[in-house]
Amino acid sequence: MSHFFLYGNQHGFAMSAKNNIFVVQPSLPPLKEFVLYLEKIWDNKILTNGGPFHQQLEKALCEYLGVKHIALFPNGTIALMVALQALQITGEVITTPYSFVATTHSLLWSGISPVFVDIDPHTLNLDPSKIETAITPRTTAIMPVHCYGYPCDTKAIQEIATKYNLRVIYDAAHAFGVNDNQGSILNHGDLSVLSFHATKVFHTFEGGAIVCPDATVKQRIDYLKNFGIVDEVTVVASGINGKMSEINAAFGALQLQYMDEHLMRRKEIDAFYRSELSGLRGIQCLGAGEGTSANYSYFPILVQPEYPLSRDALYQKLKDHGIYARRYFYPLISDFPMYRGLPSAQRCNLPVATDAAAKVLCLPLYSALSPDDEKRITNVITEM
Repeated sequence: MSHFFLYGNQHGFAMSAKNNIFVVQPSLPPLKEFVLYLEKIWDNKILTNGGPFHQQLEKALCEYLGVKHIALFPNGTIALMVALQALQITGEVITTPYSFVATTHSLLWSGISPVFVDIDPHTLNLDPSKIETAITPRTTAIMPVHCYGYPCDTKAIQEIATKYNLRVIYDAAHAFGVNDNQGSILNHGDLSVLSFHATKVFHTFEGGAIVCPDATVKQRIDYLKNFGIVDEVTVVASGINGKMSEINAAFGALQLQYMDEHLMRRKEIDAFYRSELSGLRGIQCLGAGEGTSANYSYFPILVQPEYPLSRDALYQKLKDHGIYARRYFYPLISDFPMYRGLPSAQRCNLPVATDAAAKVLCLPLYSALSPDDEKRITNVITEM
C-alpha cells in the first residue's frame, strides 16, 4: 500500500494516511545553510539584544518590503501591544470582528475597549462606510486588518482618521510583501504590524515586526521592546521584553533569500485553484482588488447556498479525504465570551461578518503542495 503525506500549514492542515499524524509543513530553507548560520551565532556569542543577525534582518526586510524602518519582535501579538503603547492609545478602538483573536486581545490586554464594526462583503475587510457611526468621544484609533493579505481601503480609512483626529494601526499579519499603486501596503497608517509566525508566508519560527514611518518612532518602539532601557542607568518608559532572538533573526535572514521562489510556487497553486473552481456553482473565490498585488498567503472560498453541501459538510468531506481545510475566521472574535457582551458585538450589528464566518473555508496553500495533491483537493470539491 502506498502512503501519502499531504502537508499543510495554518491555511490548511493535512494528515498522514499511514498513521493519522497531523503534520505542519512551513516553508523551510536548506538545513545545511541554517546550520552554518547557527555556527555563526555560536562564534559571535551574541544570542539576543539586537545582535548582528537582528540588525541584518531589519535592514534586509526594509529593502525587500520597501519600507523605511522596521522593528523586530518575538511575535506579532507583542508587536501589536507595543504599537498601541508607542502611540499612547487609550479609550476605544474601532476594529473588525473578522480576524484572529490576537487583534482584539492586544486591545483588551492594553486596557482598551474594542468597538466592532461590520466588514465589506467583497474584501471581508473593515467597511469604511460603517466606521463613522461607531466613533464616540472616547474613540482614539482604528485598527483594521488586511484580511488574507488583501489590502483594506486605506484611502477611505485615512480620510476618516484625519477628519476625527484618530490614529490608524494596521494589523498586517497576512500582508507581507503586498503592494498597492503607492508601493508597500505597510506604509499606510501610523504603524503596521506584521506576524512572522511559522504559518505565515515569511516566518522566523515565531516572530513579528512593526513598520515605522521615521527614525524617531522606531527609537521609541526599540526602547519599549527592551523594558524602556536606554543604557545601564537610564529607563525612560515602562517597556516590555519584546526582543527577537538571534536564532529567529538568522532563520529569517536565510528564509528571505528564498521568498521569491516560494511566492512563485504559491502563485501557481492559487492560479490552479481558480481555474478549477471559479466556474463551480456555489463556490465563490475571493481575491485582491485591482491595482494591488497578492502574496498568495491564503486561498479563501465562500460556500454559497447554491453549492450542494453546506460549508461544514464540505469541511467534513475534505477532512474525510485527509485534507484539512480551515474555517478561518470562524467563530467571529465578537462571539467569544470575553467580547460577546459588548454592544458592538451583537450579531444584528455585524450581518456581513456573521455571514462570511458561516461560509468561509481556506484551502491548503503552501509551496510544497504537489500538483497531484492540488488536483485531489479540487476533485473532492467538484465531484459530487
